[in-house]
Amino acid sequence: MEKSPKVVIRSDRHQATPAQEFMLRASDVGLNGRESAFDEYRANAFDVYRALPFPSVRDEAWRRTDISQLRPSMYEINPDDEMSEMDTVPAALLDPLAAEKHAGQIVIAGNSARVELDKDLSGRGVVFGDLERVAKSYPDLMEKICGFAVKPNEGKFAAVGSLARRGTVLYVPKNTVIEKPLHSLLWATGSKRLLLSHLIIYLEENASVTFVHESASAEDPVNSILHAGIVEIYVGNGANLRFVELQSWSRQVWNFTHERAVVMAGGTIDWIFGAVGSKLTKNFSDLVLQGAGATGRMSGFYFTDGDQHFDHDTSQNHLAPHTTSDLLFKGALRDASRSVWQGMIYVAPGAEKTDGYQSNRNLVLSKNARADSIPGLEILADDVRCTHGATIGKIDPEPLFYLASRGISKPEAERLIVEGFFDPIMERIPFDGVRTRFYQSIHSKMSPLP
Repeated sequence: MEKSPKVVIRSDRHQATPAQEFMLRASDVGLNGRESAFDEYRANAFDVYRALPFPSVRDEAWRRTDISQLRPSMYEINPDDEMSEMDTVPAALLDPLAAEKHAGQIVIAGNSARVELDKDLSGRGVVFGDLERVAKSYPDLMEKICGFAVKPNEGKFAAVGSLARRGTVLYVPKNTVIEKPLHSLLWATGSKRLLLSHLIIYLEENASVTFVHESASAEDPVNSILHAGIVEIYVGNGANLRFVELQSWSRQVWNFTHERAVVMAGGTIDWIFGAVGSKLTKNFSDLVLQGAGATGRMSGFYFTDGDQHFDHDTSQNHLAPHTTSDLLFKGALRDASRSVWQGMIYVAPGAEKTDGYQSNRNLVLSKNARADSIPGLEILADDVRCTHGATIGKIDPEPLFYLASRGISKPEAERLIVEGFFDPIMERIPFDGVRTRFYQSIHSKMSPLP
């Protein structure tokens, strides 16, 4: 390459008001020294957290997402001796979504973690466990994989999320193929709670796995939660990852996540997002195709109503030749909700034969709903094919009239049209359970329409 490639990262750098600051002490996040690489990582993140300002609408990445009403000082990390929330987890959230049976499952609820893994996989060197326990049992592994993709200095919420002690780690050794899917669930309850999480997926050369991760909380009109999360993914040479990520927080959750997947030569990732919950979500999702021949597909589903606000900031970074990326995000909006999608395809110098595509489609179902769609390209190489597109529209009256003439009521006709709108996303999802969950969300959001 002619010069060092970059990864497109949008970060925050402006000063915050005094009211907009976390009230975190080192003891709150369990920083009692720097005995291991994991301790060192979190201690450094704490220093960065204290130095970085809060984002504001003056920052380009946050220009369309105003969090000035957020009062982070209200939210506290639950003490370690709090009662377990494991008994409050709905049974339906534990059911397999990608197959008839899991190969392993992690449930994190409050300060407790429950881990199940087939003994056969443990014997083959697969590590699947709670973040803090893995850090203690496999310190050398954690030094290798923790913080390799998302850096604390990428923003205030990236720094705070890096302080997490709870989370999930999956490590799959070289040439290991896991046939049945793995599942993790992050479950939250409580009031004025600061919830931090960190998910790490690391696949060595020629490894293969399907992983389903869900974040959820109980619907409560009073209790409020602030979540800051990190997701780091590494797909080694020739490895293959199917990653399904479902966000079904309650309407009282402020949700901030920084996520990045790094794909090496010949590796493949199929990354599926589904978002229907939270009061406000700001999500940074970056795909980094670092090795020649790497392939990444990103498929997003979101449905907002009420006063929900979803902001997805995506980037597809082509850093090597013969890489391919394909992004399709589709969303529906009703009531006074709002969505923001900002996308960027970046092609580094020397990344010839790149094939990049991104598309965002929005269906606005109410006059007060709003969708902002901002695609972008930055191409610094020749002999590439990169395209993008975005649409925002309403339901066409002609199909409504056609369905009404067949005796179908207007609410049912609107629901059928919305389901048809999402069909291209559903076709990308190879799992009946995930599709069923999305269709259930559509039914819930569509009833009743104004």
